[in-house]
Amino acid sequence: MAAATLIAGVAAGCADRSSGGAESGEDFPTGNITLLTPTAAGGATDLTARTLGRQMEESLGVSVIVENRPGGAGSIGMQYLADQDPDGYTIGVLPVEVSLLGHQGYSIDPASYDFLGQVNSQPGTIAVPANSPYQTLDDLLAAAQADPGGITVSNAGPGSIWEAGAVELGRVAGVEFTGVPFDGGAPAVTAAVGSQVDAVVAGIGETAPAHADGRLRVLAVFTEEPAPALPGVPTATELGQDVVIGSWAVIAAPTGLPDGVATRIEDAIESASATDEYIDLIESGGNLPLYRSADETTTFVGSESDRFADLAAQE
Repeated sequence: MAAATLIAGVAAGCADRSSGGAESGEDFPTGNITLLTPTAAGGATDLTARTLGRQMEESLGVSVIVENRPGGAGSIGMQYLADQDPDGYTIGVLPVEVSLLGHQGYSIDPASYDFLGQVNSQPGTIAVPANSPYQTLDDLLAAAQADPGGITVSNAGPGSIWEAGAVELGRVAGVEFTGVPFDGGAPAVTAAVGSQVDAVVAGIGETAPAHADGRLRVLAVFTEEPAPALPGVPTATELGQDVVIGSWAVIAAPTGLPDGVATRIEDAIESASATDEYIDLIESGGNLPLYRSADETTTFVGSESDRFADLAAQE
């Protein structure tokens, strides 16, 4: 009888966790939370997830365990997240590709997620190895003009925002690059540092540190205004190439999250994104700490998806 009572209790607990017993959010969470990131360890999205996770633990009272599932420009991890139970115990830090990949043939749809908050914005950059003969963006573009396809540019993978950034720069400048994909921004930058490629298009959080210590030379930043983290580095627009493109990170769950659970997680995200540790991490990498509420984030992701649909139509 004791064993039967125990089994019944376990079954009831499992049913409560997965079938809506936590609708009010009062008892959530009762166990650890997995915070998935569809990128490789060491990149900007990964660091965002790890720092946010530590801060969210303070509000939620459980461990928030970061899990990396890179590949397919983030599509592997994003699809995995979409397929999980919407119980709040598996959430993810998703990059801009969640609004981009659907326009590039991947089965990724923003409608598969409940967006719980935006937590940063990351400008794009183009950089070359420190020993590169190309001192300026004009030098690089001139070389690409003289040898179509001869300039190799690493990126975070097929379908990634940084592949799109290189393609957009080539389109605007009227040149052709050869893209070299990697599983994430960090390995793409490492390839450039090691002179395995002629250049890299990646986020400022991944190129600014290497620029500061002399391993890379950032030629331009893809923002409307100069980036404080890269003093003296011009924008592409200032150099006559009207390219403004960047990444961002949002927290999401599989669609169908109970309202009370969503509110608990949203509150934890808002608190975590306002902590000194998180803001210091974001700013030290040259990124912008930017918080948006769940409703604002949902609207923003939709507008970004529309923007990328327009860009895809121009290719």
